[in-house]
Amino acid sequence: MLKRVLILTTLFAMVIPGMSQVLPNFGGQRAGLSTLSFLKNDLNPRSTGMAGASIANEADAFASIVNPAAAATLEESAFGLSHLMVGAGVQQSFGTYQHKLKNEATLGLSINSLNSGDMMVRTEFQPNGTGQYFSFTQNAIKGSYATRLSEQFSLGVGLNYIYEALPGYNASTASVDLGFLYKTDVKNLRFAVVVQNFGGNSRMNGSTLAVDYNRGTPELQQYSLPTVFKMGFAFDAYSDEKNTLQASMQLNNPNDNAENIRIGFELRRNDLIAVQAGYKLSVKGQSYPCFGFQYKSRINVHPLYIGYGMNPTQFMGIQHNLGIQLSINKMERS
Repeated sequence: MLKRVLILTTLFAMVIPGMSQVLPNFGGQRAGLSTLSFLKNDLNPRSTGMAGASIANEADAFASIVNPAAAATLEESAFGLSHLMVGAGVQQSFGTYQHKLKNEATLGLSINSLNSGDMMVRTEFQPNGTGQYFSFTQNAIKGSYATRLSEQFSLGVGLNYIYEALPGYNASTASVDLGFLYKTDVKNLRFAVVVQNFGGNSRMNGSTLAVDYNRGTPELQQYSLPTVFKMGFAFDAYSDEKNTLQASMQLNNPNDNAENIRIGFELRRNDLIAVQAGYKLSVKGQSYPCFGFQYKSRINVHPLYIGYGMNPTQFMGIQHNLGIQLSINKMERS
């Protein structure tokens, strides 16, 4: 089994980078046209390790930010915390709680927060800094609901309230996430469709607009949210008593960049250790494979999952994603 995995990994690393140069760059001219791009960051370490090919994955505590429909398949309530090191001092944290209801439905609440860290204030006449510092924050609070419409089909929806602020300026808006998940009995094959961050435009409000020397007062423009349409599938490519190898593929169609494809793999052994690998096709600045791992432990009778995802980039260095999940095991509680 290990020999097969090593051979597949080697071929994967050799062939995929060449394929990424062949795919056409549909929509690349839209790059940078939306605001609040922190909403697109992958905050699930397992998903990060699979290059984001995760909307058809089996549910975990981070389901509401990956595919809200998957939360309906959770067996127990769960907590999740993760921290993403975006790069250049920018940090992003995510916390979530998924509450399992008796009617096969799940209610969720999550908080997503990005902080820029301290940055130097610069002006036209003091380009090296004024001695003052500022920072900005972007936050999103999400309420989600997921339910099973049948044994195979699940539906989920999430409502986001988004707020960003920096000295003298602020903005707020709202968006909707919608997800579908369909599961078959053939090799645990699953199909999923997700629309994320669908909503209106966002524009900064502020009372400290400075006069742009001899060029009038600048106007604050409004920009669209980073809406992304995702479609993908996942299945168990190999399975025995101790090992399961999952393969997944996903198409992303964002409104502010090129269409891209994500390919991911996960090898689980004895339901204790999992290793992930993935690659992004047609994502500018991210031409390296992603990797991750997850370890299962326990706190009393409650399963605890510790995960790490690594996303190497060409301009922001390596983005590290650390996370923990705790499932509430009510069946075995003493």
